[in-house]
Amino acid sequence: MGAVAARPAAGRGPAGVAKAVLFDLLSALLDSWSLWDDIAGGEGPGRKWRFEYLRRTYATGAYVPYLDLVGDSAAAVGLPRELSRTLEARWDELAPWPGVGRVLREIARDRPVGVATNCSEVLGQRAAELVGAPFSAVVTAETAGCYKPDPRIYLAGVEALGARVDDVLFVAGSPLDVEGATEAGMRVVWHNPAGLAGRAAERVAVGVLRDLASLPAWLAARGQNPPGIRAAMHPG
Repeated sequence: MGAVAARPAAGRGPAGVAKAVLFDLLSALLDSWSLWDDIAGGEGPGRKWRFEYLRRTYATGAYVPYLDLVGDSAAAVGLPRELSRTLEARWDELAPWPGVGRVLREIARDRPVGVATNCSEVLGQRAAELVGAPFSAVVTAETAGCYKPDPRIYLAGVEALGARVDDVLFVAGSPLDVEGATEAGMRVVWHNPAGLAGRAAERVAVGVLRDLASLPAWLAARGQNPPGIRAAMHPG
């Protein structure tokens, strides 16, 4: 745990200090997976529901009501559509991955941090508050008018941080997010505490972390592999 695999991405080298950091919210910073599993009645149905939701969300493009996507995804895998309302009611049970708030507060001492999330405005803002970090920007799919991987939501996050694309590091939470942010012209680190499979995303990302506590050292080293941080091996 805590290891970083730092390697150049095709066309997006690691040179240069990140002047701002933009994060995915619901996978990179919050353990939303556990809540979905609990609502669905176990990891098996929870993961089927969540992966169907991710598939639909990343194929949607223009914004449609978030809870409609969640409910449609549940129904598509044989779960009650009403689970979307259960998720809404239990939303504040979302919890950050261990140490995330502390790490982001440390990073925010030197540069602005923000999130770009595939979520409604109300639920996205509520989720961001649960992280316990001083965000300079919270950009949701609803305010951007589109879902990731549409480049506009990533670029809206960059603009909200008052930076240029080349100066912002994006911390993704899923393989689809890695690919989307890269296509938007960003350098991407993948925080993968859930152990998701994604070898193609690992090849594209400039770094892969299983523990976000490694990120400040990674940033301090300007994307190079700092002493004491070994290359990580990842399942999948």
